Amino acid sequence: MKSTVLTTRTQDAFRILLGLTLLFTGASHLTFARTDFLAQVPDWVPLEDDLVVLLSGIAEIALGLMLVAFGRYKVYVGWLAAIFFIAIFPGNYAQYKNHVDAFGLNTDNLRSMRLFLQPLLVIWPLWSTGAWKATFGKE
Repeated sequence: MKSTVLTTRTQDAFRILLGLTLLFTGASHLTFARTDFLAQVPDWVPLEDDLVVLLSGIAEIALGLMLVAFGRYKVYVGWLAAIFFIAIFPGNYAQYKNHVDAFGLNTDNLRSMRLFLQPLLVIWPLWSTGAWKATFGKE
C-alpha cells in the first residue's frame, strides 16, 4: 500500500467536509446529543453506555482532526475512518432492532434507511483520501 496518493480537489473537499462533520458529530456526543447517542449503544457492549458514547465521540473528534489536518497520512486515516464506520454499524442496527427513537429517526423505515446508507459512510473516506486507490491501485 502506498502511504500517499494524489487526490483531486473534489476528493480533498469531500475529505475535509467529512472531517468537519466528524468534528461536529464528535462534539455533539460530548454535549447536546449525548442522550440520543445513548440510544445506539447495543445491549451486548460490556461498558457503560455513557462511556461508549464519550469514547466514540472522542474517536470521531480525533478522526475529524486527522482528516482535516493530516493530509500526509490521509491514506491511513481513510482506512481508520472506514473501519470506524464499520465498527459503529452495530449501534445503528441496535437502534433499529430496539425501535428506539433518536435523531428524528422515529419509524422503523427511517431507521432501516440509515442502515442501507451506512456503506456510503465506509466508501466516503476510502474515496476522498485515495485510500482505496493507494491500496488496490483502482479508483
